[in-house]
Amino acid sequence: MLKYLPILFILFSPIQLTAQQTKTEYPKTVGYLSIVHPIVSVYQNETIYNFKNDYTVGFPVGINILKSDKFGFSFEVTPFIKSVNGKTTVSNFLFHPGIILRYPKGFSINNRLAFETSGRFGYTAVFSKIIVKRPMNNYFIAMPVPFRFGNNKSASVGVGIQLGITF
Repeated sequence: MLKYLPILFILFSPIQLTAQQTKTEYPKTVGYLSIVHPIVSVYQNETIYNFKNDYTVGFPVGINILKSDKFGFSFEVTPFIKSVNGKTTVSNFLFHPGIILRYPKGFSINNRLAFETSGRFGYTAVFSKIIVKRPMNNYFIAMPVPFRFGNNKSASVGVGIQLGITF
């Protein structure tokens, strides 16, 4: 019985034996694909709701270069498709470079410059959270808040919802 004591001690010990976790090496490159639905845009004298008279959807694709657990760079492009009265067109193309401020538990704030083929430009704050973490990819949800200027229109602010996958 004494010869089995070490095995019994290991099996019933309150101490958990775990494999050593590997530390992430930086810089690390991560790609992503997503879909974004603008919800509302507010101008000086007008509020425009998506889904009301037309429907606009975007498909952000990007590369993040993570420099540390707290900081990274991001390069994103987003084509937008607009549907009005059953007719669809690529209505806008957005170039969206920026920096990523990373926080614990999968939260991040992406601070992006915005340059649109519609002639608008500005800044977008994107608040994101990883909702499912997998060894090969992660799923995330985000809330972009775009501030836009230019093209003979008043300044605007909007909000949207974005869902995506990293790889």
